[in-house]
Amino acid sequence: MSKIIFLPVSIVGGLLASVLSKKLVGAIWGAIDEQEPPKAQHRHVDLGKLTLALAIDGAVFRVVKGLVDHGSRDGFQRLTGSWPGKEAPSPKK
Repeated sequence: MSKIIFLPVSIVGGLLASVLSKKLVGAIWGAIDEQEPPKAQHRHVDLGKLTLALAIDGAVFRVVKGLVDHGSRDGFQRLTGSWPGKEAPSPKK
């Protein structure tokens, strides 16, 4: 039941993580280059810069999303007393 109640919190958290990670990537890229980060849909782009920009974008998004998700679950648990998800990782087989 708590998973269903947590769903809207998770959606809002995902949107927040997306906005935060985009700003953070922009700040990181600003320290690397004066131009905006290249995107795959740009026709004339240096592949090295594109690779670096994509790697930074992916890494930052995953970290921010994971931290926001864990934080929202922690807050949900504090409010409701129920953790919406697994308590610990599954053991290796």
